[in-house]
Amino acid sequence: MWQNTPMAMTTPTSAPLPAPRPARTRSLASRVLAVLLGAIAAVVLLLAAYIWFALSWSYSTGERAGYVQKFSKKGIISKTWEGELSMVSVPGVAPERFYFTVPDEAVAARINAAMGKKVSLRYEQHLPMPTTFFGETNYFVVGVREVRE
Repeated sequence: MWQNTPMAMTTPTSAPLPAPRPARTRSLASRVLAVLLGAIAAVVLLLAAYIWFALSWSYSTGERAGYVQKFSKKGIISKTWEGELSMVSVPGVAPERFYFTVPDEAVAARINAAMGKKVSLRYEQHLPMPTTFFGETNYFVVGVREVRE
């Protein structure tokens, strides 16, 4: 009769169970700090992923011809070559200006050598950047050739 009851299953030699530990509670300030740091880390990672994608993927490519009017190396922290190409389609018409960035020093040297001559610039248009750290424009010149008239 006592064999299947809880009273019959206990033995007098078994040790008592240890008392449960109290749950560790974190203060409200430490929880808020953890959430804030996690949000900041997520924003930084998303921004880094966007910049990597915007610099590695070209939205469009093309070529523009004209005369380089202005070409200079600008920037406070990161120096980039910035330029302005004057494109004249018909004599007597106001020229259209094409603003561009040159990330490669070798291409910048070739543009400097061709100043005053008619050139054709091959460019890649990238997505807009959240900062001008990588250049002032979205048009990155990747090649240049002198145009013979």
